[in-house]
Amino acid sequence: MYHGWLDRYDERRARRSDYLKEEAALAIDAGLAFPGASDADDLTMFHRHADQAVADPAFFADDDNSDLDYVWENSCIRFRSSVSTGIEKNDLVWAKVTERRPSDHALVIFHHWNASSRYPQIANFFSWRGVTAVEIAMPYHFERRRPDAKHADYMLSQNLGRTVQSMRQAVLDGRKLIRILRGEGYGRISVLGMSLGSWVAGLISAHDPTVGKAALFLTAGSLADMVWTGRATRHIRASLEDEIALIDLRRAWAPLDLENYADKLARPDLDLLIILAKRDTVVLPQLSKGLISNLRSAGIVPSVLELNCGHYSLSLPPYILRAGLQTSRLLTRDPS
Repeated sequence: MYHGWLDRYDERRARRSDYLKEEAALAIDAGLAFPGASDADDLTMFHRHADQAVADPAFFADDDNSDLDYVWENSCIRFRSSVSTGIEKNDLVWAKVTERRPSDHALVIFHHWNASSRYPQIANFFSWRGVTAVEIAMPYHFERRRPDAKHADYMLSQNLGRTVQSMRQAVLDGRKLIRILRGEGYGRISVLGMSLGSWVAGLISAHDPTVGKAALFLTAGSLADMVWTGRATRHIRASLEDEIALIDLRRAWAPLDLENYADKLARPDLDLLIILAKRDTVVLPQLSKGLISNLRSAGIVPSVLELNCGHYSLSLPPYILRAGLQTSRLLTRDPS
């Protein structure tokens, strides 16, 4: 009976934003995704660029090595994104800091898609445990919200190129924030990602060796499969399925697939925690388990916590408490 109530709770939460999400035509826009690519709507060329991006460690690296220009005041950090989208609000990055001093450990938190607010309870939870929590606004969210947008449709959408651009921007923004925090004296850097934010946190962990610990909540490997099968992205699938096959979407979004970086996530100096929900209809549990299997094949045995709840009901006690405590143990665990 209780689990039936949980399932209904998750479905009600999912329905809240359904009316905001609209079907739209497939768009390729390779020029948005890959710097220097042409704007031709050619899926074959898009696939070639995507293949190159997976093999290119510089794709998720910031080529701007100049001195960091940022403002830190009133518990907020502001800086310009290294990716220019032409939308002024989106290209200014904001991060809320719940500071704990003295501490040399910072936890960068990446929220879920379409989040309407940050996670003050989570930030305070880790701050009380001696870790400075830094909640970054991902592209098109919070202070970066696109004027008149009903939801963060530019972050994840039927536009293949813009989705890659937005995810790449989120990764580069996160890596720049990490450089800022290290310059401010934080010698230990950890990341935590929720749902879509877990893909961003995972990509950063794979490409940034300064990240020592990563907690990925409600994650999987293939973003394409998550969109194709997930409750929250039905409108995207409905827009795409008559135009593109899942196998082609996988290849187009291959640079965003965590399984393609399993060997990088398996580096010995990264401590990894994955939390999945057994009743999840947004990120299906079998997708999460597929990522875990690939990581194990790459030589890593991540810590895994399986909770008998859904995607949205993870936010309810006792599930969020168990997830928080498990993450706290990760953050305080001796890296040796």
